[in-house]
Amino acid sequence: GDLQMSSGTLEEGGLDESVDWEEEKEMERLACEGDDFIPPKIMLISSKVPKAEYVPNIIRRDDPSIIPILYDHEHATFDDILEEIEKKLTAYRRGSKFWRMLIFCQGGPGHLYLLKNKVATFAKVEKEEDMSQFWRRLSRFMSKINPEPNVIHIMGCYVLGNPNGEKLFQKLKNLMRPYSVEFESPLELSAQGKEMIEMFFDFRLYRLWKTRQHSKLLDYEDFL
Repeated sequence: GDLQMSSGTLEEGGLDESVDWEEEKEMERLACEGDDFIPPKIMLISSKVPKAEYVPNIIRRDDPSIIPILYDHEHATFDDILEEIEKKLTAYRRGSKFWRMLIFCQGGPGHLYLLKNKVATFAKVEKEEDMSQFWRRLSRFMSKINPEPNVIHIMGCYVLGNPNGEKLFQKLKNLMRPYSVEFESPLELSAQGKEMIEMFFDFRLYRLWKTRQHSKLLDYEDFL
């Protein structure tokens, strides 16, 4: 876990920050003690994803650590999303932080369409204060005790479809320091994509949802 510390300590507050970091890490460790603790996985689902309202019904039933948050793409703010994450983590286990997050939203090569009129691209994250603040503040909900880098999976769009995708992820990683984080945006049909889907979803229900995602008819009973 020390790896997460080394990269960003001296940039802003130097020593004070590293003391805070160690204290916060210890608090998280105490909060998450016990053999029954499973590190939480947050699933952020944009309402802009077609048939998004069904997504909470197709997550894995055998994994209580998956926490779905469906947010309103049109009206939500970055603050709303962060508040909801905080609330859900506290309800899961007070003091816990996520080790993995899945962001299920629209977008494309080099960009993420998080909120109405808020498209995350390399250039915009650099320029727009509220956008960079969102990623910085999001990092504070990530684990400090995870021995591996925390992972943010992107689903619903292929961000790495051009070189700007890699630049965007690199920019976000820098913003989120000293937390250590990996971004993954695999193609759904690849082996890595299947692995990501199986980590969060009941694969059979996911496939069923996928086949109906763009049709007018959706038999809700199938997902209950």
